[in-house]
Amino acid sequence: MKQITTFQDLEYVRPDFEELKRFYSSLNERVAKAKTYEEVKACMAEEEEYSSHVNTMRTIVEIRHTVDTSDTFYEGEDEFFNEQLPEAMPYMQQFSLALLSSPFKKNIDEEYGEQFLKLVQLEVDSFSEKNIKLMQEESELTNRYQKITAACKIPFMGEECNLYGMLKYFSHPDREVRKEAAKKYAEFFEENDREMGEIFDRLVKIRDEMGKNLGFKNFVPLGYMQQGRLDYDEKDVAAFRAQVLEELTPFCEELYAAQAKRIGVEKVMFYDEELIFPDGNAKPVGDREYLVSQAAKMYHDLSLETGEFIDYMIEHELMDLDNKPNKAATGYMTSLNDYKAPFVYSCFNGTTGDVDVLTHELGHAFAGYMAMREQPLQALWSESTDIAEIHSMSMEQFAYPYAELFFGEKAEAYRFQHLQQTLTFVPFGVAVDEFQHIVYTNPNMTPNERTAAWRKLEKKYMPWRDYGEENEFFNRGGWWYHKLHIFHYPFYYINYTLTTMGAMEFKKKYESDKTACWKDYMTLCKVGGSLGYLKTLKAANLAVPFKQGGVKRAVGYAKEILKKKLEK
Repeated sequence: MKQITTFQDLEYVRPDFEELKRFYSSLNERVAKAKTYEEVKACMAEEEEYSSHVNTMRTIVEIRHTVDTSDTFYEGEDEFFNEQLPEAMPYMQQFSLALLSSPFKKNIDEEYGEQFLKLVQLEVDSFSEKNIKLMQEESELTNRYQKITAACKIPFMGEECNLYGMLKYFSHPDREVRKEAAKKYAEFFEENDREMGEIFDRLVKIRDEMGKNLGFKNFVPLGYMQQGRLDYDEKDVAAFRAQVLEELTPFCEELYAAQAKRIGVEKVMFYDEELIFPDGNAKPVGDREYLVSQAAKMYHDLSLETGEFIDYMIEHELMDLDNKPNKAATGYMTSLNDYKAPFVYSCFNGTTGDVDVLTHELGHAFAGYMAMREQPLQALWSESTDIAEIHSMSMEQFAYPYAELFFGEKAEAYRFQHLQQTLTFVPFGVAVDEFQHIVYTNPNMTPNERTAAWRKLEKKYMPWRDYGEENEFFNRGGWWYHKLHIFHYPFYYINYTLTTMGAMEFKKKYESDKTACWKDYMTLCKVGGSLGYLKTLKAANLAVPFKQGGVKRAVGYAKEILKKKLEK
């Protein structure tokens, strides 16, 4: 493992992809001719080191490109990787195939666990050389979408706001300000309606072709494979969505009815949903520097491991959190593999979301920090996406006792607000998932048919959602345009809802037996991707959310807390 100074000091050197192809060709031949397991293991070690460096250079480009989408150098390097990586994949695939056909597969399983070669097989099964050009075009299109949203500049309340900047006004105490902010936000997407509709239309058709090139009826099976799903299928997810509709949608309606009374309106409109209290939501009591210092206190108190982790993140400047012009409107955690270093990216906007970054994204980062030091192979560092969000969303819950550090006298208001929003988010999350199933099983829908389908799903899962007649664009189904995941990461979004169930389980455990809870959470972090979905849940003593009654059991404790608070 290389030693890191700070992220800013990291040198970027463009990888030579012709050399990469030669490296893999030679390596594949050596694996195929290997007479002993030690020879195969030596090849695996060389591949780990080589791919780690390429991945690190790729990550540096991604971070610097999203930090400033107007930087032409890193925009060019991002385009370079998007062109070169798909073309290099057949050479990398040959290495995977060599491992899968090796007579020493049993030795690999014994040393690294069965999951490693299962992941290798999944990688092979989800790739076709026919898809190389399609993958390159897919990257170009998602970059176009990201650039449009990053370039957003809306004059409002005396300042020029990007999309993250506008969102803070959705919880403004003045209803007219909220209403106008929602209108301006919608206008941005309406102005870009045609281009975004065309981008997504092409993405759907590209992905549909990718699926068919692998012998599937449509993109859906490939989408599941790209998310690393080996233990469940579409029917399981549909059963989960049905439970959410039955168990959570009616309760969320109750929460919004109570909210209407609390904030003094007849009915909660779309532009009212974010305002939880009439005098305004809880807001962080300090700037970015202050909040990071408070997060350091929290993580030091939480455990020895989290204390070591936060010091590492701060010392090496592995967070870019300030909102800036031309910064991509997103938030994420990624990894610099050469250094076994997580990196966290966000756009602070002065709302509770800033604190959520310091819990959610740092929850991802902590899990990565532990797995990278526990698991022997890069492929086993990252858990499947349906597990990953448990780390982050559980960390949000573990932060509740420390809310005073960030919100002062508004801490209790924050706890109520955050818990309510955790549950009211779930119907939206499953609506996104069903929407993606609809559009990818019907790839020839028009952009207008897609927006109509989205509005129908809102009425199904979020019957309280009312945009008002004056917000015509969102009223006919344009709200989904703002969700980057729908464009960039098909079938990812259901993970946020599945993992909410795990986070709610951890919440209850944490308040009943903190020691046992933390032990299970550390297990979850350390296993990384070394186990499948179901085995990882079992290792961490978590229930399977698809099983009948799973949603009811998982959210029962949180519902009790909210009901008691509403009674008060």
